[in-house]
Amino acid sequence: MPQLPAPDYPADVRARLDADAKEVVARYPDSRSALLPLLHLVQSQEGYVTRTGVRFCAETLGLTTAEVTAVSTFYSMYRRKPGGDYQVGVCTNTLCAVMGGDAIFDELKQHLGVGNNETTEDGKVTLEHIECNAACDFAPVVMVNWEFFDDQTPESAKRLVDDLREGRPVRPTRGAPLCTYKETARILAGFPDERPGAVGATGGAGPASLIGLKLAKGEAPQHRVVHPRGEAQQQDGPPHDPSPSEHLSSHDAPQQTSASDPAHPAGPETEEGE
Repeated sequence: MPQLPAPDYPADVRARLDADAKEVVARYPDSRSALLPLLHLVQSQEGYVTRTGVRFCAETLGLTTAEVTAVSTFYSMYRRKPGGDYQVGVCTNTLCAVMGGDAIFDELKQHLGVGNNETTEDGKVTLEHIECNAACDFAPVVMVNWEFFDDQTPESAKRLVDDLREGRPVRPTRGAPLCTYKETARILAGFPDERPGAVGATGGAGPASLIGLKLAKGEAPQHRVVHPRGEAQQQDGPPHDPSPSEHLSSHDAPQQTSASDPAHPAGPETEEGE
């Protein structure tokens, strides 16, 4: 059966959201460009994008509910159902997975008694696997409400979720202090984080992230990360300091192959049979 039109927010909630939405929409030359932050705004109200939230966005921006629904179901940061106060995302993409992300995710599922995108009975933690946190040099990485918890192990991850469920203070590895999912959604909507010290919180990139920057500035790296093919690794003595002409990694060193070596007489037909 077709669903009835979604109910509106209570009058006081609607008035508050209208004022917030007006501020958000004013930032954009085209009002429909404000849809993404408005979806975060309504998510900050109920913890997920409800039918009422979809109606609010549609009425505010002059869109259809179908258009709003299409966007809200496309992006994974918008919840489609109620969730916990803390969204615990375990990166299971390639590097984090081989460094222990798969083991962390499996351990947390068993420890919390939930599956992917499910919430603990106390409503505190929603567990999900995510594709990439863009922090590969800190692998394996867990994010809680989009804040970084680096270099995790199954044991440290279990302690982390236990602390979240018990209300004990938890500090991200870098970035702003942790807040609830609803509070995070309001920040993502574009409203300032007014907690003391939140704006001044910082974090640094890891050494592997900074190699490209150092090379761009003409700074030679201190040691080779991966030895080129054929070079024996040093067992003793100080790290080898490569000259600027040497490659950092065997993966980016050009190899003499039949396709790339002009001196190689072989053509495609010969290569195919090699």
